[in-house]
Amino acid sequence: MSIQSINPATGQPTKTYPQHTEAEVERKLKAALEAFQAWSRVPVAERASVVARAGQIFADEAPAFAHLMTEEMGKTITSAEQEALKCAAGCRYYADRAASLLTPERDKNDAVCFHPLGVVLAVMPWNFPFWQVTRFAAPALVAGNVGLLKHASNVPGCALAIEELWRRAGAPEGVFQVLLIGSQKVDDLIADDRVAAVTVTGSDATGRAVATQAGRYIKKTVLELGGSDPFVVLPSADLDKAVETAVRARVVNNGQSCIAAKRFIVADAVYDQFAPRFVEAMKALKVGDPMSRETDIGPLATARALTSLLEQVERSVAVGARVMTGGRALPGPGFYFEPTVLADVPPSAPAHSDELFGPVASLFRVRSFEEAIALANATRFGLGASVWTRDRVEAERAAREIEAGMVFINAMVVSDPRFPFGGIKSSGYGRELAAYGLREFVNVKTVRMTGLR
Repeated sequence: MSIQSINPATGQPTKTYPQHTEAEVERKLKAALEAFQAWSRVPVAERASVVARAGQIFADEAPAFAHLMTEEMGKTITSAEQEALKCAAGCRYYADRAASLLTPERDKNDAVCFHPLGVVLAVMPWNFPFWQVTRFAAPALVAGNVGLLKHASNVPGCALAIEELWRRAGAPEGVFQVLLIGSQKVDDLIADDRVAAVTVTGSDATGRAVATQAGRYIKKTVLELGGSDPFVVLPSADLDKAVETAVRARVVNNGQSCIAAKRFIVADAVYDQFAPRFVEAMKALKVGDPMSRETDIGPLATARALTSLLEQVERSVAVGARVMTGGRALPGPGFYFEPTVLADVPPSAPAHSDELFGPVASLFRVRSFEEAIALANATRFGLGASVWTRDRVEAERAAREIEAGMVFINAMVVSDPRFPFGGIKSSGYGRELAAYGLREFVNVKTVRMTGLR
């Protein structure tokens, strides 16, 4: 069996990688456990220096990593370079703060200690093939855990490049390893006694499957799943900034981001000003070769992703959604989809509250603040939300009442190493990044001592 890398800009295969055999997987599991027993005893400062060196490699070789990302999953070369540099910043964040984040909290003879759990299995997606892995790996490794990466099957080259990067950074053999295997093998890995915990980024269906298996074996999980993020524009919003940001928030990573704005909920008082400007800005975006720095939107990552998005749009139109611009897969080679805006979207349409993974926006007109919040919450997801208002009372109320793990006022939702990242409802549980992310995969151990000299 093999794993094939396909360039989504052309639809053509680029390279084939052999899958790991059962014997190879067994050797990697054994190596991971042995590595943990040594790595967990390495002083925090030494572990932090490895993470710091990884960050430096990301920074120094960002163009090469970016080229690989663009070739394998189609993000624009500019955004791919930004992703590599973000990985560098994430590594620096944890390298600089490892000592303080892992220092025991003491009260005389009592303490709360933060000890690593062991081998952490990471099931990661293709859409941010370096950043998603780094925001798991940097905190997990600096805390003394070791990582096993089962990456998405369409980015094997990225997976192997990350494995090599950690080796070059000085991580001992077995501390970070890649498993080139199919998704059907994940259940067996979770069941293995040598795997202590699992982190997954992906669809809610993937999250349910992983959580079910991990629950069967009582293993810690962090789930970062999908989103149908609302972008709420209230009457007092700065419309110039709102329109500009709305376009960027919808088409980030070619529209393939769990935290991309997907549902644009606009107050009636400003709808007729916002909607045409938003539609025209979406229509003006340049779709093309992701290797060109003039391109705004590259291809979707896979043929299956293109087919799925087209089906969602067509089903939405069939039940009454109106196409304001776009709505079609582009002819020719590659997996390209037109920037699309849908309006008058009925509740029965997939575009109403499901996750559309591509450059498709849904526009909604609401008559009141209360209706805006109710519509923002009318989805099974609860990842992020962006709210546009210059009214402090409205901003504070929206932040309180929107059902999401993250609310950004007058800004688009982004991940940042300094702040916890994650959602609620079908968007998952647990947090990545900041101190919260590091402590997801540690044993928060109470130590009480008496009768000592």
